[in-house]
Amino acid sequence: MILLSPGQPSAEQRIAAALLYARHGAIVTGREACRLHGLRQLPDIDKVHLLVNDFRKPLSSEFVIVERTTRLPPPQTRNGFPVAPLVRAALDTSRRLRTPDPVRALLAEAVQRGRCKLEDLERELAQGSQRGSAVPRRVLAAISLGARSVAEMDAMRVWERSGLPKAQWNVPVRDAHGTLIGVPDAWCAEASLAWEIDSYEFHLNPKDYARTLQRNTRYAMAGIHVVQTLPSRLRTAPDDVAAELVQAYEAAISRARGTA
Repeated sequence: MILLSPGQPSAEQRIAAALLYARHGAIVTGREACRLHGLRQLPDIDKVHLLVNDFRKPLSSEFVIVERTTRLPPPQTRNGFPVAPLVRAALDTSRRLRTPDPVRALLAEAVQRGRCKLEDLERELAQGSQRGSAVPRRVLAAISLGARSVAEMDAMRVWERSGLPKAQWNVPVRDAHGTLIGVPDAWCAEASLAWEIDSYEFHLNPKDYARTLQRNTRYAMAGIHVVQTLPSRLRTAPDDVAAELVQAYEAAISRARGTA
């Protein structure tokens, strides 16, 4: 394939060139497949990843990664290209990443937006190549506990660091009449302690800010102790946040026992 116009080839032109190079039966997976499926939280990978049948012999070259597989999935068509199903493409991407943050962002988006089912990702991870599977396995384990975002996965690690009893994640909290009070990021029922990870950006929207005030009022009326933490502090000051959680827990327990 020859590029006749000046400048760098577009993503679609690179995919077309890669498929021409690998020839018949190749399908797109990895980052570019995830992009064609509509995901936005994509890692910084500049290569086009292709899958071909195990008996094929094309080699990786320049910006093309060719992976031979005995489990070539039926392709789906996206923007005119044969593309691996998103479950396969997301995990093919994740297996090639060595740091957890981009894996968390990618898989959390896929599940949170309803593009992949958690059980399908877990099944594909178990059935596929185990090379590079450690990081996505840890990320899927966190998602299975209720984490819906990278910030909530960071929060899980901070809560574990605090040594407090296990929390429930993203569970509805209701009053004695069954009326919904809120869905905190973390909930410790024995202390009636709710933890919310709230960002500055969220509160810049007046409607979001008003909803937060209403939520906190419902917590207060129900006697629930609430802790609010900025996502950035989960990484910049995890020990401080853990200590704050312990203090809040102890205060909530004391209040519940009538000794506060």
